[in-house]
Amino acid sequence: MKKGIHLLAAVTILIVLAVILPKLNLETVDVTGVSKPEATASEDVDYKLYFPADRYPETAKHIEDAIAAGEPQVCTIDRDGAEENRKDSLKDVPTKKGYDRDEWPMAMCAEGGEGADIEYITPSDNRGAGAWVSNKLDEFPDGTRVEFIVR
Repeated sequence: MKKGIHLLAAVTILIVLAVILPKLNLETVDVTGVSKPEATASEDVDYKLYFPADRYPETAKHIEDAIAAGEPQVCTIDRDGAEENRKDSLKDVPTKKGYDRDEWPMAMCAEGGEGADIEYITPSDNRGAGAWVSNKLDEFPDGTRVEFIVR
C-alpha cells in the first residue's frame, strides 16, 4: 500500500512539473558564471568567465576600459607570481585615501605585473569583485587560460 502511495505521489509531481515548467519561459543560464568555450580555431582559452557588471560596476568598467586600451582579455592563472606581479604593477602608483588600486590584468594572471592598468575604485567594489573572481577560479590549476567577459 505504501509503495502505491509513493508511486502515485511521484507521478503526480512529475505531471505537475511537466505542466508548469513549460509555462515559466525559463532561459538557460550559466549559474556558475564559468563555462567551457565552444571550440573554435581563433580561441585559445580553457574557460570563459562572465563577470557581473551589475554587482561590481566599477571593477567591470575598469576591466572594459583596460581591455579597450590594449590590455589582454585573457588571464593565465599564475598564483605563484601574484605577489611579485602586484609589487611590480603598483610600485609607481600612490595609494589614495578611501580607494583601492585595482589592477588589470590582475596580479594572479601571468599577464599582470609591470605595465598593468591601474584604476582607483571603492574598496567594497574592488574587494567584492576580487572575492567573486577568486571563488570562481579557485578550482582551476595554474596555467589555466580564462577569458573575461563583462556582462
